Formats: sequence, C-alpha cells, structure tokens
Amino acid sequence: MKGLRVIFQIAILFAFSMIGEVLHNICHIPIPGSIIGLILLLVCLSFKIIPMKVIENGANFLLAFLPLLFIPAMIGIMKYPSLFSKSGAILFLIVVISTIITMIAAGAASQLLEMRAKKRKEKEQCNNHLSQSL
Repeated sequence: MKGLRVIFQIAILFAFSMIGEVLHNICHIPIPGSIIGLILLLVCLSFKIIPMKVIENGANFLLAFLPLLFIPAMIGIMKYPSLFSKSGAILFLIVVISTIITMIAAGAASQLLEMRAKKRKEKEQCNNHLSQSL
C-alpha cells in the first residue's frame, strides 16, 4: 500500500512538472517548464491548496535517489578531457566556489525557516496556555 502511495505522490510531482512545461510552451515564458512547475507547487503548498502530506513520501523517495542523477553528468564531463586543461582549472574553481555559495545559502535559508517555525510554535503554545488559563 505504501508503494502505491509513493507512486501516486510522484505522479502528482510529475503532473506539476508537466503543467509547467505546458505553460512554458503556451505562454513562451523564458523560464524552463520544470522551474515553473516547481513554482506552482510552492504556491500550492504555501497557500495550503495541497497539504504537504500529499507529496511528502514521494518527494523523500526521489531525494534518496538524487545523487544517482548526477552520475551521467559526471561521465559526460569525463568524455571531454579538454575541459581539464587550462580552462578546466578555471571551470573547476567556478564549480567549487558556486557549490560553497549554494551550501551557505541553503544552510542560512534552512536555519531562518527553522527559527520562524520555532517562533510560530512558541506563539501557539503561549496562546494555548493563555486560553486554557482563562
């Protein structure tokens, strides 16, 4: 039963990606369709149109296999040894710096969101405690 639920949740995520592709093709938006689909999913999750429980297991399943998706890209780079010449060192430096910046930004964003969630939870507990004492 859990397997079917995961497949259904992945299908929902895929549907958002396809809706983004359709919007990209119809409206000629200069943003990739997959990104448009992710933005639509973010909006639906933010406004609680779709509860997170509807896609949580499917998203976790896909995240578990995310590193495997990078293997074909690395093999593709290995086919072009010219990338590792003079310009390859610059390319390597750019990749390392951009990875560090991305890690810092993701860490800061997750810490900010965690602090906001803690404050929200504390406010709810305080409000619950005050309403119970009345």
